[in-house]
Amino acid sequence: MDNWLTAILLGILEGLTEFLPVSSTGHLILAQELFGYDAAQWRQFNIVIQLGAILAVVVSYWSLFWDMGTGLLRREREAVMFTRNILLGFLPAAVIGLLAKDTIDAMLESPMVVAVALVVGGIAILVLERTITPGEDKGVAALPMRTALMIGLVQCLAMIPGTSRSGATILGALAMGVGRKTAAEFSFFLAVPTMLGAATVKIFDDPALLAGEATIGWTEIALGFVAAFVVALAVIRAFVAYVSRAGFSPFGWYRIAIGSLAILIFMDVL
Repeated sequence: MDNWLTAILLGILEGLTEFLPVSSTGHLILAQELFGYDAAQWRQFNIVIQLGAILAVVVSYWSLFWDMGTGLLRREREAVMFTRNILLGFLPAAVIGLLAKDTIDAMLESPMVVAVALVVGGIAILVLERTITPGEDKGVAALPMRTALMIGLVQCLAMIPGTSRSGATILGALAMGVGRKTAAEFSFFLAVPTMLGAATVKIFDDPALLAGEATIGWTEIALGFVAAFVVALAVIRAFVAYVSRAGFSPFGWYRIAIGSLAILIFMDVL
């Protein structure tokens, strides 16, 4: 029963943080460190519950994906440009992620890296919020090719655990003159190929998971998947509405607070 509760809580944590600029991977690593459960045992679980968050994006924007998919078959201009921008944004992460996989895996083992990245990222959010003026929301399809590719390059910063994939892409987009709503939605859409690609690589690197075996029971994995899906589904729409109105500063302060607290704990100050 303890494993069931842990699975649900971790699923909720994944759903809450995956699409906010606060780093879901960082929060999962800190949770493992602070609560003392075996990270290796839950590694497969963490891979699978991310797929629940991806499914939430697909469900939330189902009609848009359908329109873009059918429009692409008819070679409609908007659908072609939308697909082009998603692929351009995904390309840098696909290339760099494969080339730097071992380095990334090593950083995932360091909770102190996560804590420092949370603080640095929080400061970056506050600075950018004060210095940039978001552009007009014209939609993902209207992004210039260069902007989509540059946002994809910025997304690669999130390979440092604690940086936040959504935070990097959203703030990178804002710095390039993209509107808040478009920046947030591009980050969501970019998550689908990026997270699917990362999960696929991790699955093929894990013979046990590839064989259908799991170190954590499939009941726990199912509970975490459903929790991540349901919570992410609620977060996605609420987040777009909130940042369109209030901006990102509260997330910057949150990152600084949680990262500083983690640093103090890991240094045995608290």
